[in-house]
Amino acid sequence: MRILGLDVGEKTIGVAVSDPMGWTAQGVTVIRRTSLAKDFEALKEIVQEFQAEKFVVGLPRRTDGSYGPETDKIYNFGNELERELTLPVEYCDERFSTVAAERILLEGDVSRAKRRKVIDKVAATVILQAYLDRKA
Repeated sequence: MRILGLDVGEKTIGVAVSDPMGWTAQGVTVIRRTSLAKDFEALKEIVQEFQAEKFVVGLPRRTDGSYGPETDKIYNFGNELERELTLPVEYCDERFSTVAAERILLEGDVSRAKRRKVIDKVAATVILQAYLDRKA
């Protein structure tokens, strides 16, 4: 079963996909957000392309583990996503996912300009891989 991992932000959505066995996550793309309808249309195409059966959405938490106002936005997005695309949505703690993605890109000697373009995709990969590792 393939799973899509999402790093949902105000301006972009990073997307990653699991392998069919659910062992590894690979970055797919970054969706530039314009409207919820267009976001869901882009995600629907990715679901069809990879025959995904579930979403894992990164859930923002503060460093102390508490939830902030951003969490409500993500839950609202996840609820709408589940209703629109009729696939289950699970959530995974995304604390430090962007920091981890930045570290990965720095270790790979990726230029600053290139990092800005792919950071959300790599963060989605980190979120999905954490979810897969936890389920293993």
